[in-house]
Amino acid sequence: MAIDPTGADLKQYLADDPGGPVVMLNLLRFKDGGEASYREYGARTQEFLAKVGGEVVYAGDGSTALVAADGQAWDAVLLVRYPSRRAFCDMVADAEYQKITHLRTQALEEAVLQATIPWDRA
Repeated sequence: MAIDPTGADLKQYLADDPGGPVVMLNLLRFKDGGEASYREYGARTQEFLAKVGGEVVYAGDGSTALVAADGQAWDAVLLVRYPSRRAFCDMVADAEYQKITHLRTQALEEAVLQATIPWDRA
């Protein structure tokens, strides 16, 4: 299962850029005991988000899945807003940020990281 974006993923992400802010959808499934590592990652990521103008819009635990096939329920959901797709890429390319990404990688069994485009975009 994919956990972290590749260089090719990031190139496509930038190539598909419609401009403007982006909200990243994070769907997370933790390994046994992984939630603590992810929470540490989240806390340590705050300075890097601030540096690029990003912010966590929502973070919460998954709960009752009303419409989902087996295996589609998630442990946690995050929405993170960045002023641009480039800002996200700048953050993940930061050498200091890269020193903490192992906390995310070791925490997760499976993840979805998907850019969103607002419907009210003119």
